[in-house]
Amino acid sequence: MSSPIDFFDIAGPDDSVLRTFYSAIFGWEADQAGQFSVQVTSPVKGAFRRDPTEKRIYIGVPDVAAALGQIERSGGTVDVAQFEVPGVVVLGLFKDPAGNPMGLVEMDGNSPRIP
Repeated sequence: MSSPIDFFDIAGPDDSVLRTFYSAIFGWEADQAGQFSVQVTSPVKGAFRRDPTEKRIYIGVPDVAAALGQIERSGGTVDVAQFEVPGVVVLGLFKDPAGNPMGLVEMDGNSPRIP
């Protein structure tokens, strides 16, 4: 059996800014210690790429364009506006207020929307 992903963290110089940001955009509610739980698809998919070094968590939303607008209004920045990978997925890329690179996947219910 392969090793599962058990935990992830999102770091920045001010954790209260991150808690507020992720709560406002995605409804992630953290306790006073900063701990939170989120639903994940099962199994969680991943990919290795030949690109500059980075890691990126992709978060499912019903509308990528709307979420990117809310991200900008809440202190994040848009790296790449909504785009489609035909036959695969609808995506958007952003950085949170601490500069962590993240991604969005447009969802159709519990599955990625395939354009």
